[in-house]
Order: sequence, then structure tokens, then C-alpha cells
Amino acid sequence: MTRRLILGWQAWLWLSLLLLSGCASVTVSSLDSREYISLKRGDILTSGKLSAMTANTLQGVGETPAHCRYDNQPCIEALTQAGLSNGEQSLAALAELWLQRALMLEADAELAPTTQDAQMRAYLESARYAFVYLFATPRQPAQRTFEDRQIQVRDYYNYATQQVTTRLFNHYRAEARVSEAGEFFFNIDDWVISGRLNEVRLAAGRRIPDDVQAASSLTFSGLRNQYKQQGLGAGLVAITRALPPTSADPRPWSETPFSPLTSLLVFDGADRASLLQTRQAFIHGFDPYQATQVELMGERIPLEADFTSPYGLWLARSNFASQPFLTLLGWDDGLQEPHIFLMQPYDPNRKIIVMLHGLASSPQAWVNVANDLLGDDVLRAHYQIWQVYYPTNVPLMFNRLAIQQALEDALQYFDPQGIYPASQDMVLIGHSMGGVLSRLLVSTSPPSQWQRLVAHYHLSGERLVRAEQHFEDLVVFEPTDQVSRAIFISAPHRGTPIAAGQFARWLAGLVKLPGVLISRTTELMSLLANPDGEVAMPIKRSLNSIDNLSEDNPFLRMTVALPISPRVTYHTIMGVDNSSGYLEETGDGVVPYSSAHLSGAVSEKLIAGGHSIQETPQAIGEIRRILLAHLQALTLISPRNTTQGSQTVVKSGDVN
Repeated sequence: MTRRLILGWQAWLWLSLLLLSGCASVTVSSLDSREYISLKRGDILTSGKLSAMTANTLQGVGETPAHCRYDNQPCIEALTQAGLSNGEQSLAALAELWLQRALMLEADAELAPTTQDAQMRAYLESARYAFVYLFATPRQPAQRTFEDRQIQVRDYYNYATQQVTTRLFNHYRAEARVSEAGEFFFNIDDWVISGRLNEVRLAAGRRIPDDVQAASSLTFSGLRNQYKQQGLGAGLVAITRALPPTSADPRPWSETPFSPLTSLLVFDGADRASLLQTRQAFIHGFDPYQATQVELMGERIPLEADFTSPYGLWLARSNFASQPFLTLLGWDDGLQEPHIFLMQPYDPNRKIIVMLHGLASSPQAWVNVANDLLGDDVLRAHYQIWQVYYPTNVPLMFNRLAIQQALEDALQYFDPQGIYPASQDMVLIGHSMGGVLSRLLVSTSPPSQWQRLVAHYHLSGERLVRAEQHFEDLVVFEPTDQVSRAIFISAPHRGTPIAAGQFARWLAGLVKLPGVLISRTTELMSLLANPDGEVAMPIKRSLNSIDNLSEDNPFLRMTVALPISPRVTYHTIMGVDNSSGYLEETGDGVVPYSSAHLSGAVSEKLIAGGHSIQETPQAIGEIRRILLAHLQALTLISPRNTTQGSQTVVKSGDVN
């Protein structure tokens, strides 16, 4: 019995060995879509692990991803020493391995400060191998358009280029040499890196930014969308410190200190062999508003770009959120007069959109409006945005004059001859009180208005002379010549009953005017007083911005009938609650329909909603429609127009 058991056990053992010897065991299992995509496209950037294709390439030289996990230098050397017989796949694998090495050095907190140069070399090698893969192999990029591997390698190149560019300006800036032509030079061990940013327009005509921020590292709350363009290069934000205005140059405008920048890293070499030996690299900086494509090594390539991050950074660092209410009350001394913020450095070839916010507000009122307009390819190609930030405690008559003068000063500075497209056919967009100001900026107030005011207040003799010297320009004015279209959003052209309410009257009593206006308003109050000491209108209240929006305000009633320039096409957008069923009885909760309606408007868009209707997708869609119609009327685009953007030619090896 025992002998039979032993023989049986031996038989099963021999049978098992026979079945297993020389045979592979294959099993199958199912992957869900997420696992499939992760396995197919996961790499060192997305998962922190080497991609499956790099793992396959490593197996060809006797290495595995596990061997490269903690120190991948032997893996790099093994793949390099084995030669590049595998062509594309070896180049792609080396691009990923060098990127892995750079991330390893950076992740070691103790070594990171002492390995800055080593990190830079690793990023340069990663970008170099990716560049050779993309442009110096038998197959052209267009032949690999649908291959996941090319997308991965493009990402390695973009990320490495991003790291090289930001580190150069943020860590090696003090070591840079800058020529008179604006070209910069860096030496990092045996690498020589040069470049120029001549095509990037920085604030105040600066040649080199003070800081460079990677757009991919930024996320923003409060912005519904983030607009980017996929392509080659690193999407960055070039930051220049704002130059403070001086008494000799108190400009009422400023260009954004946050400019979009696309960086391209090109290596000196004409072919694959020379590219893999060179230690010279050149950084080309592009303004994505001007160049959307680049011709590189004979190929037309779209450039990476981020259009939201510069705008988001400006908003985040402007501190607008805490200012509007203090500005309304006059308790913030930082804003005494209107200031124009250019959302991008001045472009003479793009039409200007001027945005004016409402009462107790700021440029933050246009957060998603401006972002969505800049995110539209056609609008971005033809428009630039100027946002007016003005003290909302100041009466309408003073703000109208100051804003018009600020716009004229800015246009005179940028285009003294008035010959550029930007100086013609501007568009005004105003919300709430900004809409009233926009209407005044395109209206005519003839001398007869002044005569009626003189008669009403019985001005004569010395009082009349003083009034004409100091205040006639507040009442007699011409429309802004450069504007040919306007959009009024929830604008109380005929006032709002809320401005006469108990809370509004209490709040108006807390308002303090800017110091620069106190003496002028005191003078005006004394001039408008009747000889017998009586005052024809409540001066203290009429000089208040809140009272300016009252339905009974004399200035508002005097100006509501002023003719809008025949050169200006205008539109209205307003929020309504039409639950009553009668349009005349509706409104947005703040402004009645009867006050916002203008009979001469070529279009009137009613949107169900409240007073801040400008931020809704429906209102933004209507603004976009109007702006496109404006371009079509100027024959700048056709109804089916799309823009391809401009193109710049870059040659590899042109590093001088």
C-alpha cells in the first residue's frame, strides 16, 4: 500500500514537470477603460512611473523599471552604450529617463539645493532627446500624429523646457549676461544657453522679466474656464515688477505686469548626430497673442499657450476683492482718480474693448467676461481689453470727464498720430453705473445745456465767470471720437428707486470724496447757492455718487435725453424678472426695465436674472455676438472667419 502511494506521488510529480517544462503559462483578464488608458498612456509625468514603452525598450538592454527606480544612471548608461539602433524608441526612452533623473534629484530635499546644476543638465538632456525624437528621425511629426508615444515625448519636451526656462530666470538670473540687443547668455557647466525675448512684449518696454511662472502649476478659483492652446513649448507667465508712477509722469494707465510667454528650447545641430553631441541651446520666447505657430526643422508646428493664467495672476494679486466697498465710501486712499489697466501690452493692430464696472465694484466685475473673450480664438486675434478702475464715490460728472481724459492720454501716448487700428472703432462695455458713464462718454452735451444750468441757478457776474472757468467742462462735452460701438448692461440711465431708499440715504451720508475733489466740490456748492442763501437743489446729496443714481437726481435727468453720437451703434443687455407678465413692471431687482431701456438700441437682450447679469453665460454669449458683428461690419472678418494666427520660422542651429 505504501509502495503504491509513493509510486503514485512520483507519477504526479513527473506529469507536472512534463506539463510545465518548456511551456509558458498565459492567462487573460479584462481591463476597464480607466485601467486601459492608465496602462497605455501612464508615464513618469502622469503616474510617477516609467511608461510601458520605456520598460519595453529597457528590456532590450537587460534592464527593468525596477532597476531604475532609485538610481537610474546605470539604466541611462546601458541604453546609451547599447547604441541607438532602435531609433525612435531609444530616443523616447532616454528623454523619459533623463526626466526621471531630474525629478529624482529635485525630490531629494537634502540634496536639491546642492544639485541645481545637475538638475538643469538632466532637464536639458531630456529636452534634447525629445527634440531629436520629434525632429531628427526618418519619420516626421505629422506621420506620428495619432501615436500616444509622440504625445508623451512632446510632454517631456514641454515640461523640460518649462523647467529650464523658469530655473534660468529664477535661479540663475544673477549670472546672466545681457547684450545691448537684449540677448541673454547663461553658462551651466559645459552647457552654453543663450536666448532672446524680443518677440515677447513686456510691460514698460522691459527686455527681461523679473520672474517667470509656469502656467501649468497654476489653478484659479473664481474663473469658470481656463483657456489654453495645445502645442510645442512651455506655456509660461513672464512677470515684470510694475514701475511706480512719478510726479513727472503720473500716467493714468498701466500695462499688465503679467505677460503670456511661450518658450521653445532649440539645440545647435543640423542632424541627429550633431544634435546629440552639442552643448549649446537657444531659448526662443514667443508672444502667443502674436505667434500661434512656428516653422521648426521644416515642419509647421502649433505652439503651446496659456491665455488665462496671466489674467488670473493679475486678478489674484490685485487685491480688488477687498477694495470696492472702501472705495465707495472713500475710505481707501489708494484710488483717487480713474486708472486704466491694459490686459496685455498695447497692440497697435487690435481693436480696444474698454470695460467700466459699476457702483461699489472693480475690474473683478468682469472676471469671466474678460476671460471668456480672451479665450475666443477670433476675438483674441482682433481685440485687446482695457479695464477702467474708477472711484465709485465720485459724482458722474467728475468721473465722466476724468475717464475721458485718461482714455485720451493713453491713446495719445501709444498712438499720437491716431493712425493705428487700435485707435479707431473702440467698443465700450459698461455695467450698472459704468453703463451710465459709457453712455455719457458717447453722448453730446451742447452749450445749450450749460445755458440752461446758468439760468436755473441764476448765475451771473463774478459767479458766472468763476463757474465757466472751473466747471463748464463738466456739463459741456463731446463724445469720445474713437468709439463706434457701445454695450450698456443693467444700466440705470433714468436712475433707480433703490438710490432714494432709506438705506441708500444712510450709506450716502458715510461717503467721503477724494481729497483732490473736496476743494472743487466746495467751490461748486458755493457757486450754485442762490444770492439769498437758498440752494436750488440739495448740493451735498447731488454731489454724491449714490444720489447720482436717484430717479430725481438733476444731473441724471438733465443728461438722460442727451443725444448719443450717430457714429455709435449701441446695444442693451439687462436682467429681468418677468413674473408679473408686464415688461414695463419688471427689472433686475436693482434697475427697472424702464430705466435700462433705450429706444435707439439696435438690439436689446433680456435675460432672466439679477443685477450682476454680465457674468452669466447668456450675457457673455450676447457680448461675443455683438463683438463679432462689430468685426464683420468693419470687414475684418467674414461670417465664417476663423484665425490661424501668425507663424514664426526657427532653424535648429541658429543660436547666435
